[in-house]
Amino acid sequence: MKKNDIFELEIDGLTNEGMGIGRHEGMAAFVPFTAPGDRILCRAVKVNKNYLYAKTEKILSPSGVRIEPSCECFTKCGGCDFLHIEYEEELRQKEKFVKDAFRRIAGMEIKTEPIITAGITEGYRNKAQYPVREINGAPCCGFFSERSHRLIECDNCRLQPEIFGKITSEIIKYQKEKRLSCYDEITGKGLLRHIYLRRGYRSGEIMLCLVVSKNTSAYNFLAESLKQKFPEIKTAVLNINPEKTNVILGEKNVPIIGDGVISDEICGLKVSLSPHSFYQVNTAAAELIYERAGRYLDLKGGETVLDLYCGAGTIGLSLAKNAGRIIGAEIVGEAVENAKENAAVNNIGNAEFFAGDAGDIAKKLAEDGVRPDAVILDPPRKGCDQKTLDAAIKMGPEKIVMISCNPATAARDIKYLSGMYGPVIAAPADMFPRTRHVETVCLLSKLNVKQHIEVELTMDEM
Repeated sequence: MKKNDIFELEIDGLTNEGMGIGRHEGMAAFVPFTAPGDRILCRAVKVNKNYLYAKTEKILSPSGVRIEPSCECFTKCGGCDFLHIEYEEELRQKEKFVKDAFRRIAGMEIKTEPIITAGITEGYRNKAQYPVREINGAPCCGFFSERSHRLIECDNCRLQPEIFGKITSEIIKYQKEKRLSCYDEITGKGLLRHIYLRRGYRSGEIMLCLVVSKNTSAYNFLAESLKQKFPEIKTAVLNINPEKTNVILGEKNVPIIGDGVISDEICGLKVSLSPHSFYQVNTAAAELIYERAGRYLDLKGGETVLDLYCGAGTIGLSLAKNAGRIIGAEIVGEAVENAKENAAVNNIGNAEFFAGDAGDIAKKLAEDGVRPDAVILDPPRKGCDQKTLDAAIKMGPEKIVMISCNPATAARDIKYLSGMYGPVIAAPADMFPRTRHVETVCLLSKLNVKQHIEVELTMDEM
């Protein structure tokens, strides 16, 4: 087998990277945008010793779970992975991703509940960041193609609320009419870098944030006219980012309309959101995940709960009414300030938040003799660092709930904890429908109390 060879292939399953996989002459063959059950004619594009990557030349026999994609940008923009398969099949595959990761990485056959889903596959994102560039001399916005900075023009993404596309179209029209410059990554010149929109899931309030290279009054009239046309816009902000960098947001926000924040509600909590605020992009799914975490912890009212990687504090605050004390730790200072504000707005007096590395704060708390009854771990995709895991072990909570956005790092971290803690049960969760990403909520307990907790959960299900 060599590059550009054409061959037939039966797709047997999907990888956690969203690629179809089959076998040809003893080699694993990975083909993007295929479905389990497809029989295809494909072309080898990269050949290694034991595996190869290929692209589809022709679908000879389509899978029974294959459907017609609903977006013309599918396969181009780097956003969706599974628009070509039925949603029920996507959920089944994501459950398999989680089980396979624990089996392969942790050497564990983990008990899982059915995947958590809000059942909403379109318009579920409450935040979108559109890069703005010039293509053939005209301003455009959309999304970058996967693993590149090649802009794919798109103003009607199925994952975003429909109103986002209408607003971005008006901004690009204004950009053309006023002949305002777009940012150029190579030269570092140009005014408008990104269009950034947020919308409250329950409030419906919209934040319009224009990321620009310098402070300017060029968009004041635009902001006023957009607010007239779309009354859902509560605030408009300029975010100033003068740096030659891939980082989207700069440090300074300049409100044009309103105070630069919108409000929303999650798990019965009122929250305020600024451009820099961390907030789960799928509110409906996040609520289901937090509820599952609460059920797993089964707090009785007097427990101390340590919430590591706490973001704006929404997980811990959603549990505060059933706990004695909530302690949150987060490295992003602005997120910690948001957490404190959210606690104050909701009259929650038993929660405190610290800014700093989760591992360092957990270690110091352990040294100070803090012994939480439960620990929540909600790390980024890279997972927990060893410091954090060691501190959690030293504190010796009876229960740990891990909320992970990466099954591979979750399995790795739980394997590290396995000398002291064992997984009781896990629930995959579909936070990002139509993409390859899957969350996992996992309950772990001290090995000497694991059996008791398993019995409690079983009784709760009866």
